[in-house]
Amino acid sequence: MADAPYLVALNLTERCNLACDHCYLDARHLSEGGADELSTEEICRVLSEIAEVGPEAMVVLTGGEPTLRPDLPELAAHASALGLMVVVGTNGMSLTPARVEKLQASGVAGIGISVDSLNPETHDKFRGLQGAWARTMAGIDACKDVGMPFQIHFSATENTGDEIDDMVDFARDAGAMVLNVFFMVCTGRGEKYSGISAAKYDHVLRRVATAAKRETRLMVRAKCAPHFKRIAIEMDPEWPITAAHGYDAGGCIAATRYARVTPNGDVTPCPYMENSAGSVKEKSFKEIWNDAPVLNALRAPKLEGRCGVCEFQILCGGCRARPLASSNNMMGEDDLCTYQPQGGAIITPMIPAGGAMKWADDAETHIARVPGFVRRMVRRRAEDHVRNEGRDEVTKADLTYLAKKRFGENGPPEFIKKMRGRNEP
Repeated sequence: MADAPYLVALNLTERCNLACDHCYLDARHLSEGGADELSTEEICRVLSEIAEVGPEAMVVLTGGEPTLRPDLPELAAHASALGLMVVVGTNGMSLTPARVEKLQASGVAGIGISVDSLNPETHDKFRGLQGAWARTMAGIDACKDVGMPFQIHFSATENTGDEIDDMVDFARDAGAMVLNVFFMVCTGRGEKYSGISAAKYDHVLRRVATAAKRETRLMVRAKCAPHFKRIAIEMDPEWPITAAHGYDAGGCIAATRYARVTPNGDVTPCPYMENSAGSVKEKSFKEIWNDAPVLNALRAPKLEGRCGVCEFQILCGGCRARPLASSNNMMGEDDLCTYQPQGGAIITPMIPAGGAMKWADDAETHIARVPGFVRRMVRRRAEDHVRNEGRDEVTKADLTYLAKKRFGENGPPEFIKKMRGRNEP
């Protein structure tokens, strides 16, 4: 039986109001979805199946552009009612305060908004539409107006990678809770997009790691860049970037804790991997998640090339989507990695601590006020802290201590405090 997924991305549609050069889905300007696009009823069934196998999973409702599906609030409400954490991934151009309020009322815990450059002309060219940047900024303002937690998604490329420090400042000052820095894989329409060189990739990852360690008001995370863990340890061997920190620390969780469902129902290990593990039109998500050979292969990978002899093969393991896209070999070496294995012992990650953990009533009340967007992460860190102290119960005092350790004496940013107030029982 496979471990439960932490994250499932649902590409709801190929419809989009943009034509980005790097789109992994090859989304198109369509007035209607594709003929084989999953219906409202089918998606609701899949969401129920996801909740069965991963009752605490986060689901990302994305596209294409998900706001072009009129049933988006209905799908969000269904997922939220199942106990799933619901996030919408969007270019932000269609967001208005009224639309964001409706999504919030439907149970959406947060919105991820793509900003590919702080230069409007660069962003607009990247996105294929003049004026896109201004409309995306208006979408960010709409989230702020109604107190909707939001993330900034930045795609680091050869041309935009040097903006990383400014993007960190922008995301923090804008009130984002998270900055996700994506490193693309050449699939879909992005198959002809050059993306980023190995040297620039390494440089940007080091800047991301520096910001992730430094920032106290913003979570900075690398996506589709498992080398982040190697770089972080090289920068600071005492920094516990291990399996216990998992997804939040930049490692790849494709097939182990993550999967994607395409608009027509195919399940793939991640959005950049097009090899189907099965269709939810023919099998349940639970059956595919637990039994699909392609997913099980990634759970016990037999790596080749440099990855197969690397000391970091367990901690990092390289991106499996890149060799699949370039050579159709899912186990090949990741050619964006600049590291040359040194022949040392394989670095064994710390395994997440197990065992039941009790929560005091005051701690449960306090954690319920934390925005759903980050609640699971806060809960996990609190339990790790208490275990390390040899105790078995989390108290409100523990949560207060961790908040001050993370954010300083003033506690969480005002934006988070505002959201916490909205979540008062």
